[in-house]
Amino acid sequence: MANKRKKTKIVATLGPATNKKETLKAMLDEGVNVFRINFSHANYEDVKRRIKLIRELNDEFGYNAAILGDLQGPKLRVGKMQSDVIVNEGDQIIFATGKRFEGTKDRVYMTYDKFPQDAKPGEHILLDDGKLIFEVVSTNKKNEVTAKVIQGGPLKSKKGVNLPNTNISQPALTEKDIKDAIFAIEQRVDWMALSFVRHAEDLMQLEELIKEHSDHKIPIIAKIEKPEAVENIDKIVAYCDGLMVARGDLGVEIPAEEVPLIQKQLVLRAKKARIPVIIATQMMETMINSLTPTRAEVNDVANSVMDGADAVMLSGETSVGSYPVQVIRQMSNIIKSVEDSHLITVPQEPPHIRTNRYITKSICYHAANMANEINAKAISTLTNSGYTAFQISAWRPDAHILVFTSNKSILTQLSLLWGVKAFYYDKFVSTDETIEDVNAIACKKGYLEEGDMLISLAAMPIQDKGMVNTLRVTEITSCSF
Repeated sequence: MANKRKKTKIVATLGPATNKKETLKAMLDEGVNVFRINFSHANYEDVKRRIKLIRELNDEFGYNAAILGDLQGPKLRVGKMQSDVIVNEGDQIIFATGKRFEGTKDRVYMTYDKFPQDAKPGEHILLDDGKLIFEVVSTNKKNEVTAKVIQGGPLKSKKGVNLPNTNISQPALTEKDIKDAIFAIEQRVDWMALSFVRHAEDLMQLEELIKEHSDHKIPIIAKIEKPEAVENIDKIVAYCDGLMVARGDLGVEIPAEEVPLIQKQLVLRAKKARIPVIIATQMMETMINSLTPTRAEVNDVANSVMDGADAVMLSGETSVGSYPVQVIRQMSNIIKSVEDSHLITVPQEPPHIRTNRYITKSICYHAANMANEINAKAISTLTNSGYTAFQISAWRPDAHILVFTSNKSILTQLSLLWGVKAFYYDKFVSTDETIEDVNAIACKKGYLEEGDMLISLAAMPIQDKGMVNTLRVTEITSCSF
């Protein structure tokens, strides 16, 4: 299994534990494909330095690690509290906005200014990942909401607030997010994730901001962590380039027992839309402080892979954990042990929407099916936009997916996609010469051997770099090009 190539990708969050170049290199060696910047806890100078290190490693060692900028979104919190504040069931407490103050068991500061206008009696307020539960009794519609304690406990400073029943009027893109997004665009990140997406309009705002400040497309991942997002998922997938099942806040906003089925539902929806999906939160949480994951965590990672996730994500395990390299090794081993199982099913209905990309979609679909039928070792494709890589990856063929592009801006983007291995290639001469050329690269990199079957996709004429319109099947007669 040590030499087996994994197809499911690993996203690792950057932080104090991943400050050193040697650590980042070791993580890449063990199987990291994407590094995540969490803008909830980001210092711009630290971010710049880490991005520089990652790009140096890509250049020095031939990696194509992608960088994902994850925007905080409208994260609600309580303010600073006095020490040892404990609230008990039946107590009443006031959540107040406006001027900041130190909270007590009777009165607590809320960072969300419009909370008194949005709150309605009977709605729930959840604190500290749902450990404390309150119910709104009344609001003065100006600066105070009175609530009673349903489930008590220690009320600590700056803990997160979830409002599962409240229609929040705050935009998904906050002032902080706009500043962070512009900074991320300047650093030329490969992907951007937006937190607490509720509607397609949230994504459209970020897309416009990217268009305004970037000279190239940065694909957007919608983080699904609100009940409204699950309800609006069909419209959301039409305006994003990927999904993230962010199970932390999602498991607070809805009953935790509903999350497993919603996870499967979202993975299937992403597959149908031919966009990548990341499973995130608490995957290997024990390994923040331990060298050994729990059996439940191993099962969780394995089941996420078997659900069909493109990528699995680590947060605290790599950002602040004691074993950032070892956790990648453990996760890679789990992925490799299960991802070729016959128990994993892939939707097989062919493309049916006759758009201007129908021919390309259909060729990619048939390439994936044919590769399985003839036991092809690889599918190779030449692409300028990355579109064919998304399409082929979504069908989950058994074959390697080898993508050749002269567009350096998508080279690292493609590292998030299941099964895709991307190479820089800029010698587009004739179809025959170019395909022979990329076959030689595939042989040299160990993806093909003599006697292997290969499916090659290309756009003819090849110099035009148009949409894929050609499928070619070849038996590799020699790997000594």
